[in-house]
Amino acid sequence: MIGLQVIQDTAMTLMDKAAIEIPEDYLSGLKHAAQVEDGDLSSFVLQAMLENYEAAKEDRRAMCGDTGCPRWYVKMANEARIEGGPVALETELRRATANATRSIPLRPNRVHPLWRTDHDNNVGINAPEIEFAFEPEGDWIDLTTVHKGGLFGTDYRMLFPSDGIEGIKRFYLDSLVAFGKRGLSCQPAIIGIGLGGSKDTCMVLGKRAACLRTVGDRNPDPRMAELELEFIELGNSIGMGAMGFVGKSMVIDCHIEAGYCHTGGMQMSVHAFCLSSRRACARIHADGSVEYRTDPHWFTPYQRRETVEWPAILPSKKSA
Repeated sequence: MIGLQVIQDTAMTLMDKAAIEIPEDYLSGLKHAAQVEDGDLSSFVLQAMLENYEAAKEDRRAMCGDTGCPRWYVKMANEARIEGGPVALETELRRATANATRSIPLRPNRVHPLWRTDHDNNVGINAPEIEFAFEPEGDWIDLTTVHKGGLFGTDYRMLFPSDGIEGIKRFYLDSLVAFGKRGLSCQPAIIGIGLGGSKDTCMVLGKRAACLRTVGDRNPDPRMAELELEFIELGNSIGMGAMGFVGKSMVIDCHIEAGYCHTGGMQMSVHAFCLSSRRACARIHADGSVEYRTDPHWFTPYQRRETVEWPAILPSKKSA
């Protein structure tokens, strides 16, 4: 059984890592962008950010003054058992969010939408978001924290099957141009695209595609993978670079995730992570040991399954 103290300790470490230590995959992508960028202001911004990341790590301070809206993604293996159950787990993640807001510190961004009530700890009604997923084998839990900007850098459109791939490209480029011209996101960024599902599923898929996949990771569907590569090139061909200045480094990577949708529609969402791509992950095993990493491994074959039953468990079910 996984104890609550190890969950709290791990969650606090993850909050610290996400705020301060930029993931190596994104850092490598950013360094490559800095090498090929030839826009004066874009080059200046990229170099300044690379220096800022080093300073943040050395001083153990948050890499960006706006630490966004901390959120949690929890992956539970089928045999995992938690002291106090899932409710106790959620409590520990809320407690870690509040404690980390004070200790790191993080900017307390969360307020009530109408009354502007602020508990000064990034905790409130439906905050932080805690999303769950499951895997068929094992007795571990994965905790992933993402400090995602909570204002702009996101758009949605209901497309139709007749719009086709060209319609998807048009909305993608429309979104990036709007992000850059209106200062709606901090480029360059990992771009996540959600296709299909219902409207809420589409938005969730796009955000997860941006936040929970690493630079260089490709969708296992070869046609989707080709689109991802094409969209990287497209995004960097519109004449915008870092922070919307003239350049060619708007997109570090593009990830696409899909969900089956109503036959009459083709929903699409576009999400920009941000220049400070903040995520950290750890696996807690049943014996209390912890493995830290920066790749959430969220989109497994099980998460992308299309069948009613999961093939990997069919033999044991039949034998039962």
